Amino acid sequence: SAIFCLDVTSCFQGEVTFTNLAHFLPFNPFSTAYTPEATDYDIRVLLRFPQRVKNQGTADFLPNRPRHNWEWHSCHQHYHSMDEFSHYDLLDAATGRKVAEGHKASFCLEDTTCDFGNLKRYACTSHTQGLSPGCYDTYNADIDCQWIDITDVQPGNYILKVVNPKYMVLESDFTNNVVRCNIHYTGRYVATTNCKIAHHSLRTPGLVEQQLTPEME
Repeated sequence: SAIFCLDVTSCFQGEVTFTNLAHFLPFNPFSTAYTPEATDYDIRVLLRFPQRVKNQGTADFLPNRPRHNWEWHSCHQHYHSMDEFSHYDLLDAATGRKVAEGHKASFCLEDTTCDFGNLKRYACTSHTQGLSPGCYDTYNADIDCQWIDITDVQPGNYILKVVNPKYMVLESDFTNNVVRCNIHYTGRYVATTNCKIAHHSLRTPGLVEQQLTPEME
């Protein structure tokens, strides 16, 4: 099952000029609430947060694209071998209504860190990528495109929801593919608490030995 770990101490609000975001337009960096006519602000406000994925199966997790189809990613300066498999939604805590969203357009798979007794074998190169059993692929909060555009979001209480929506990763259990965190946004800073796996009822057959499973920081 897919796991997206969030370090609650690393979420923060940041600001960036629209011009600096312009070269990310191919990766759809804005919320769908954004329209140039309605919200053409020069300064965009971003909610940044880290993401960590662990392979807790017994086999290597390998890219879903053949190597000749890997794409050079100008944001991160490396090749991406995996299509998007996580979306980031910001929900109103009272109503559950989605007020903003983001997504990881694509991924480079590598062993960033591993549990004791497991060795790192994959790196973000043009030759070999993957995620070994017992290892983690980590995206820090300061990485480009690791954000939700919250320029049009009012101060209040929200829920940050990270989900694998397209079931692109073959797994034995999809019921623990969602992480939810409480977000308090003042308009000037963000406080994040109570990040946890949110189980749901969907079950779809997959490969037991190739699964990404929950791990909370």
